[in-house]
Amino acid sequence: MTEIGRYKGKFLEMVTEEVALPNGRSATLDLIRHPGASAIVPFLSTEKGAEQVLLIRQYRHAAGGTIYEVPAGKLEPDEDPELCATRELEEETGYRAGRLERLGEILTTPGFTDEKIHLFAAFELEPAPQALEADEIIELAPMPLRAALDLIWSGELTDAKSVTALLHAARLLGG
Repeated sequence: MTEIGRYKGKFLEMVTEEVALPNGRSATLDLIRHPGASAIVPFLSTEKGAEQVLLIRQYRHAAGGTIYEVPAGKLEPDEDPELCATRELEEETGYRAGRLERLGEILTTPGFTDEKIHLFAAFELEPAPQALEADEIIELAPMPLRAALDLIWSGELTDAKSVTALLHAARLLGG
């Protein structure tokens, strides 16, 4: 691999690399290097048949407006994904988890980025101070898990990390 170019932004890097492919050919690729992230499905209630989750509606300039999501945020250098999940849940929602359960991880778009998002479910929530960053415009959106899944099927919730996390969380609870 030979690096041809590099652009470093606030937390992303775009690099152009000349790489040797497994088939013996070479290619010039534009790649985005990302530190990774954690995403959390917060459960307000897990009562069978009445499961409640806490989604957020967040303004996303790149998406053209406000979208439904699960709380999430990027990893700090050398940060454990579970600690990131704990921090982001509190900062974005004003809740602290008594218990986190790992749901898995996803590669967001492996064709051009190495971003990996670690997925968690949060239980036994307690109020905590919310601490939004200057560029975060977030509205809390508590709802039944079934309604969150319906947002997926209706096409209102299209954020890939949130879709995957909610589907994993529903399976975890036997849904």
